[in-house]
Amino acid sequence: MAEQSRTRVRSSSAARKDKETPTSDPGAMARRAAELLQSLISHRAEGVTAVRRTDDGWCVAVDVLELARIPDTTSLLATYEVKLDDDGELLEYYRTHRYRRGAADQ
Repeated sequence: MAEQSRTRVRSSSAARKDKETPTSDPGAMARRAAELLQSLISHRAEGVTAVRRTDDGWCVAVDVLELARIPDTTSLLATYEVKLDDDGELLEYYRTHRYRRGAADQ
């Protein structure tokens, strides 16, 4: 189920967070990407699965919980790639794939 939905975002300097994100710290970029994605798509970030340096910044893969069944027998999760510039500003994000996780897989 290889779905891709791309969303480009242009951030204004007014939307920039007060704190500086160290450009050499993959952990800081991973946290920043997870926070941004969670605020944009209104789903709970489950974790960061990959962080890589790109020519123009960073690319972070974030797993999110899109739907949880009650009782929790099956969950629908998705992996998004979040692209940040060197200052931690969002360039774009897109869903790379969706998958189901059953209670036995958790």
